[in-house]
Amino acid sequence: MRKVPTTLADGRELIYFEERDDTFRDSVDKRDLPPPPPASQLRYDALVDEWVAIAAHRQSRTFLPPADECPLCPSRDGRQSEIPASDYDVVVFENRFPSFSDRPVALPEDIVARPAQGRCEVVCFTSDHNASFATLPPSRVRTVLEAQIDRTLALSTLDGVEQVFCFENRGVEIGVTLHHPHGQIYAYPFVTPRTRAMLTAARGRPVYSELLASERAAGVRVVAANEHWTAFVPVAARWPFEVHIAPHRRVPDLPALDDAERAAFGPLYLDVLGRFDGLFDMPMPYISAWHQAPVRSGREESHLHLQIFSIRRAATKLKYLAGSESAMGVFINDIVPEDAAQLLRAAT
Repeated sequence: MRKVPTTLADGRELIYFEERDDTFRDSVDKRDLPPPPPASQLRYDALVDEWVAIAAHRQSRTFLPPADECPLCPSRDGRQSEIPASDYDVVVFENRFPSFSDRPVALPEDIVARPAQGRCEVVCFTSDHNASFATLPPSRVRTVLEAQIDRTLALSTLDGVEQVFCFENRGVEIGVTLHHPHGQIYAYPFVTPRTRAMLTAARGRPVYSELLASERAAGVRVVAANEHWTAFVPVAARWPFEVHIAPHRRVPDLPALDDAERAAFGPLYLDVLGRFDGLFDMPMPYISAWHQAPVRSGREESHLHLQIFSIRRAATKLKYLAGSESAMGVFINDIVPEDAAQLLRAAT
């Protein structure tokens, strides 16, 4: 894999991850762009000991443009996009409308607030606007994984970054604002509430590793597996269809995976995504989220895993986060996890 860095017209960084060493990307971004927005505010919610990002500039971000105006397609036929080159394999660049950044921001003086320091990046999986992650070849999945590893390492060194989160939102039902197949990477200036809760529950023990061993032994919720990874429906799944893909070896984050584990991930992940789309014979909306250990804490007890879940509970029905889930944080799942696993095993 070959990395080709460049700079966009407004100073944001962009990196091409090319699968061939003889590929060159020397196109220049010639757009007339305004400067990037100031950083968001982080406001402290003392009631639950959490930070909330206030990112008012994101109200004007691009929203579901037609295919011929997609900002993630290559620049072609006289139309300039976020990617200056006329083609690419995988590309990563700073989000034009970031929730977290290293830029200054004015803060109110009468509340507990601080700059939303960090970084938000976009990861384009392919130049093909009509593709999906499930249609990528295993070799491209490996390139995406290597790009996520590269960025996890780089972002973990930034001042103030405490956790790096790689994820993909798919489908308008989930809330995507761009149809082009892409993911994102957030570098947070704090350990996220979900990770804090898992580390608190672990109490210093490798609880996730113990859970994985139990699921592999029981087998009833296992959807698919290979020598290095197992995909299973968690015993207390919150979502109608939820799968965790975890390496058998306990590692804290993506960079800790060895070559064999990296090679084995793609085929299994594509298998699971194919089963998601096969459940109702239609594209499945989902969130795919890598749970990595924080940069400086909880690394010994953390176990890297990918969580994939969908809000679709039937062909014509979605799971909405209504009163109990949104107000009280108590999830109510309409599908028994063992039944969900059986349905996914049967899907093709």
